[in-house]
Amino acid sequence: MKRILCFGDSNTWGYNPIKQSRYPSGIRWTTLLHQYGLNKKTQVIEEGLCGRTTVFNEENRITRAGSAVLPVLLESHAPLDLVVIMLGTNDCKKCFQTNQDTISQGIEVLLKQIRDFSNTVKILLVSPITLGDDVYLHDLAFDQHSIRLSYQLKKAYQNIAYKWDIDFLAASDFANAGDDDYEHLNEQGHRLLGKALAYKIQSILEDNKDVR
Repeated sequence: MKRILCFGDSNTWGYNPIKQSRYPSGIRWTTLLHQYGLNKKTQVIEEGLCGRTTVFNEENRITRAGSAVLPVLLESHAPLDLVVIMLGTNDCKKCFQTNQDTISQGIEVLLKQIRDFSNTVKILLVSPITLGDDVYLHDLAFDQHSIRLSYQLKKAYQNIAYKWDIDFLAASDFANAGDDDYEHLNEQGHRLLGKALAYKIQSILEDNKDVR
């Protein structure tokens, strides 16, 4: 049995902006992976959290830094064959005053934590979907700089993946933020991303049959 940890933010948790609740199983991309072809002999572990960043904490949300919890999650869910990371959208919030370099540094902190945990576990780095043009009208945490920054993450993460010799996928190549808030995946977005990730993950596991 292969074990896959999916570590991300609200688009991994499955936030539904219309109902301000969580999409049910069968809608969230994490729960569609087997339906779209991932080998049934795999266990998908969902570890998404709304507002999660790479290394930053907002003043009123002190438990959102991914780096503060990832080492614990790696141990609690061990053994692991693959870790899928999709973070960065919340790092684009104007309160953090970030750029692609600081967000990249945050991603590398997480990658180091994974490598400190295991030299053999596979890693799939996923750059997030881009923010829509009107996102700041729905979420005041973002501004025009946030939107531009979200577009820069694909290339930045691709460079990181090459540097660390890990697998990479750009979520924005397959899905977009829905028109309800220009920030979160809608049901169609979850389906499209789930299909792309199922194929990618299966190819990683097939190419590395002796992970453990």
